[in-house]
Amino acid sequence: MPRTRKHPEFDPTTGYAYPEHLRGYLDDLPQTPGVYIFHGLNDSLPLYIGKSINIRTRVMSHFRTLDEARMLRQTQRITYIETVGEIGALLLEAQLIKQQQPLFNQKLRRTRQMCSIRLEETTPEIVYSKDVDFARTPNLYGLFASRHSALAALKDLADEVQLCLGVLGLEKIAANRPCFRHMLKRCAGACCGAETIPAHQERLKQQLEQHRIECWPYPGAIGLIEQTDTRTDVHVVHNWLYLGTAATIEKAKQLSTTAAAFDSDGYKILCKPILTESLPVKEL
Repeated sequence: MPRTRKHPEFDPTTGYAYPEHLRGYLDDLPQTPGVYIFHGLNDSLPLYIGKSINIRTRVMSHFRTLDEARMLRQTQRITYIETVGEIGALLLEAQLIKQQQPLFNQKLRRTRQMCSIRLEETTPEIVYSKDVDFARTPNLYGLFASRHSALAALKDLADEVQLCLGVLGLEKIAANRPCFRHMLKRCAGACCGAETIPAHQERLKQQLEQHRIECWPYPGAIGLIEQTDTRTDVHVVHNWLYLGTAATIEKAKQLSTTAAAFDSDGYKILCKPILTESLPVKEL
C-alpha cells in the first residue's frame, strides 16, 4: 500500500510550484534589511511577521520549507518594511508581533508578567516585573515567563554545581542534617557542615553571574543610530524598551517623552549593541 505524503502539494519528482497569486509579490521584494508580513484574508490579523538582513532571500526560503505549506496556502499577499540595518529589523519585528499577534508566530508573543531571580542576602527570591523595576534594580538574574520556570532554572543550576536546595530555600531540611540530595552526592553539604555557607554562596553567585540583567546605563532615553550613505534610523530606547524609530535626532526627542518600562525582548536585542557601543548612541 503506497504511503500517503504528509505534504501532497510538494512532489519531489516534479518540484513545487509557487502559489500563482503570490508570484507578483515575490518579484518586488528588495534585497535589503527589514520586516516582511504574510497577510491572509483578514487584514487586521497577519498570518506571519518575520525579519531579515535580506528580505527577498528570507521570504524565498519560506517557499522551500515543507512545513510552511499551510501558511502559504492561506497567504493572500506579502508586504514589507525596509530598515537601515539588522537591529532596526529585530526591533520592528518584535514590536509588530506584540501589537498584531500573528497566527503563525510562536516566539515574541506578549508576556503578561516577567519573573527574575534576585539575590541580595543568602537566599535567592523570585521577583516580578509588576513589583520591581527590572531596568534599574541591581542583582537580578535571568528572565522567565513564570515563577515555575524561574524555580526550575534555580534547581538546574543547583544540580550543575552541587548546591543545596535547602540552603537555597527551595525545600525544607532538618537543621545540621544532610539533605537527601547530599546522600546522593548531588549536594556538596552546606546543609550539614561538609561545606561552609560562604563557599556555597560564592558558587551560587558565580553561577548566577552568567545570567545577570544589566541595569539601564543611562539617566534617560537614548537614540541608537544605524545609518548608510543614504539613510539614518535613530532607534529610541528607554529602560530597554524600544519606543520607535525616527529619521533625525530632533524627531527622536519627540518619541523619548513616552513613558518606558522594562521590555524583555528589547533587552535581549539591545543589551549587546548598547553596552559594547557597536553602534553610535546619542542621549536624548
